[in-house]
Amino acid sequence: MRTEAAPAPVGAYPHARRAGDLLFLSGVGPRRPGDDAIPGNVYDAGGRLVAYDIEAQCRQVFANVRAVLEAAGARWEDLVDVTVFLTDMARDFPAYNRLYAEHFAGVDACRTTVGVGALPTPIAIELKCVAALRA
Repeated sequence: MRTEAAPAPVGAYPHARRAGDLLFLSGVGPRRPGDDAIPGNVYDAGGRLVAYDIEAQCRQVFANVRAVLEAAGARWEDLVDVTVFLTDMARDFPAYNRLYAEHFAGVDACRTTVGVGALPTPIAIELKCVAALRA
């Protein structure tokens, strides 16, 4: 399943795939649909990333996950498992954790947060999700 409502995958994979009553989302990052810009990223004159805003990236990645879910006929509340990858756990976890609590209020999903050295594009956060589809 692919959707124009979310940024295009950066590789040869779908946005999501259904298996039985489960919907598996591929890794979703905070790139904006349409232009692939990364909210909050600041680059120097040479095009090197010099700063980023984790709050802007969190808001966008949550919106992208929601777009994929809705395109597949699922709801935010259908999420059952969320794995979050952060490139700077020490710096970004407090803001991400606060925003996660706000956006996921009422969602009874399991959550794992993992610190990683890098992600495929200059992003600070990526989500991997599983939703249980309604009958």
